[in-house]
Amino acid sequence: MRLLIGTLFALGVAALVGLGTTWIALTQGQAFGGLAVGAWTAWPRHGTAAIDPYARAMVARSGQLPVGSGDGLAFQARTDDKGNALDGRCDVVVSGMTPQARYWTITLYDPEGALVRNAVERHGFTSHEVVRRANGTFEITVSPRSRPGNWLPTGGIERYVLVLRLYDTPIGVATRGREVTMPSVARRACP
Repeated sequence: MRLLIGTLFALGVAALVGLGTTWIALTQGQAFGGLAVGAWTAWPRHGTAAIDPYARAMVARSGQLPVGSGDGLAFQARTDDKGNALDGRCDVVVSGMTPQARYWTITLYDPEGALVRNAVERHGFTSHEVVRRANGTFEITVSPRSRPGNWLPTGGIERYVLVLRLYDTPIGVATRGREVTMPSVARRACP
């Protein structure tokens, strides 16, 4: 009887730990094989047959279609370069250059993956419409208040995610983070 109770207890603990870690992996957006550069993180294997089981479950749970490895790569920023969570009540500036790509987009989403609602219905920029400086760099201000130049309105939400999609880019699974230059994400003002 003691052996049966001990076995059931051990199985219960193992099930709780296993299911708990799986739930954390699926809900916190963590997957294996990530490529992190500053505030930006991408998962190059998401659009391939080599995707890990946790990432496959994350994609199935979210319903989002990953960019195929032959098409490009999607980077996400949930924090600024100093590790502070992106807050829609603050002014955040995304500036610099993107890695080599034929075309890119940067889009503002809420943590659940929906476009951020705002009065001007502006959700992102493309490489063709962003206003650049003479040296080719750009600056996009993500803010709840109107700003001159490239402005993405947050609608004042508490948390958001920036997604930078690079299309037809040489960045992939074999790329090392030190070989990639990404735009900086810096908080400028916060009430």
